[in-house]
Amino acid sequence: MTMSPDDQQSIHQLQQDLRRDIIMMAAHSGHVGVALSCVDIVAALYAGVLNCTPATADHPERDRFILSKGHGCMALYAVLARMGFIDRQLLETYGQNGSLLAEHPLAGKISGVECASGSLGHGLALAAGMAKGLKLQGLDARVFVLLGDGECNEGSVWEAAALARAGNLDNLVAIVDGNGLQACGKYEDISPGFKLADCWKSFGWEVSEADGHKYRELVEALGQASDSGLPKVVLCRTIKGKGIDFMEEDLEWHYRPVNGDDRDRAFRRLSRA
Repeated sequence: MTMSPDDQQSIHQLQQDLRRDIIMMAAHSGHVGVALSCVDIVAALYAGVLNCTPATADHPERDRFILSKGHGCMALYAVLARMGFIDRQLLETYGQNGSLLAEHPLAGKISGVECASGSLGHGLALAAGMAKGLKLQGLDARVFVLLGDGECNEGSVWEAAALARAGNLDNLVAIVDGNGLQACGKYEDISPGFKLADCWKSFGWEVSEADGHKYRELVEALGQASDSGLPKVVLCRTIKGKGIDFMEEDLEWHYRPVNGDDRDRAFRRLSRA
C-alpha cells in the first residue's frame, strides 16, 4: 500500500496509522518518544517531497534520505512499510534477534535505508558527501538529512555545515527535529543561549522554519528548492511523544518500551483522536 494523502481527513488517518505502527513496534525497545516526534516529518518527505519510490530506490537520480537520529528508526520503518518499500509484516519483527529492522538502521539490508546511522553527529557529513557526489556526476537529485536538536551539540555537525556551505551544496536539505528534549534533559537547559536559527545562518545556510506536525506546511517547506544557491535547513517545531497525551514532553519515554497497560492506553488514545 502506498500513501499520497490529498485531504485533511486522509492526512490525519495516515498520521494515526503510523503512530499505531510505532506503538506496536515499541514493545521491543525504547525511543518511542523520539519516533513520535519525527514521524510526521518523515511521512511528509516520502508522501509529498522525495523523488524516490520502491521502483526507483536504487536509481542514480533518486532523492536520498538519511535518518541521522537513527534511534528514531521506528518512524522510518513505519513510513517505508506504508509506502511499499518493505513488507508491513516486517514491522512485527522489529528489535528482535535476526530481524532486518534493528534498533538503528542497518546499511544494505532493506530498501530505502541509504546508510547505517545513529552514531549522532555523523549524518550531516554523510549527506554532504552524497550531495557533493551528485553534483560531480551532474545529477539533479537532492539529499535530505534529519537531525535532532540535541544532536546539534555535536561539533561534527558544524564541521559538516561549514563544508557544505563552502561547497555551495544547494542540493542538500538538513531538517532539525526540534522537540526540545534530549537524553538527559531539556535542550534549553543543556545548551542555554544556543539559538539554532542564528547558528545555521552564521554558517551561511538558508534557514526556514515549520510546524513539524503539519503535513502541508512540511511539504511546502521541505519541497521548495533553495533559491539562494546555498544549502538549506528547515527547523521543525515538534513535541516529543506527539499524539499520545501521557507520553508528550515526558523524558521517560525516551527510554521506556511500551508494554501492557501502557500499550493498551496508547491505542485507546489513538482511537479517540
